This record gives sequence, structure tokens and C-alpha cells, in this order.
Amino acid sequence: MSLSYKELLQKREALEREIAQARQNEISSAVAKVRELVAEYGLTAQDVFPGRGAKTSVSKPASKVAAKYRDPATGQTWTGRGKAPKWIEGQDRAPFVIA
Repeated sequence: MSLSYKELLQKREALEREIAQARQNEISSAVAKVRELVAEYGLTAQDVFPGRGAKTSVSKPASKVAAKYRDPATGQTWTGRGKAPKWIEGQDRAPFVIA
């Protein structure tokens, strides 16, 4: 006997509700068990999830790049990275190189 499309949709909805309820029951049971173990052994979040939690890792400070070019008139410098400053833009850079 073949079921109609509507009947199959109703069965699917009922099954999805059952699945959601079963999942919720199992999650509740698992959480209760975990809480019991945490309390029994005095565990912390760091014990259970090492590497998570407070950001204790020290990030590397941004390293400064040494200047490669100097404007003899003003003493301004440029590393050679990014957009060229007006004082060197469109010129041969060789005379401005810092030795």
C-alpha cells in the first residue's frame, strides 16, 4: 500500500519531532554526567578544554622595518614599503638609499 505525499510529510514531521526529543533527552543525560564528573574530580574548564578560555597566548609585537631611503633635505625616511612619499615619488631612488 502506497502512502500519499501528505501522509509521508506528516510521518516525516512526527519522526523529526521524535528525533529532536530523543536528542534533547540524551544531551540532558550527558550534561548531567559531565557535571557530576567535574564536581567529583574538581575539574576546571582549562582541565577539560586546554587551549581554550582566557587568551593567555602572547602575540608577537609588530616588528619595525628599517628605513631604506632618506630625504637629505628634510631627514624623512621611508622603508620602501607601501606608497612612496612625495619627496621620492617619480624619482630615481639610488641617491636616497641609506648606506
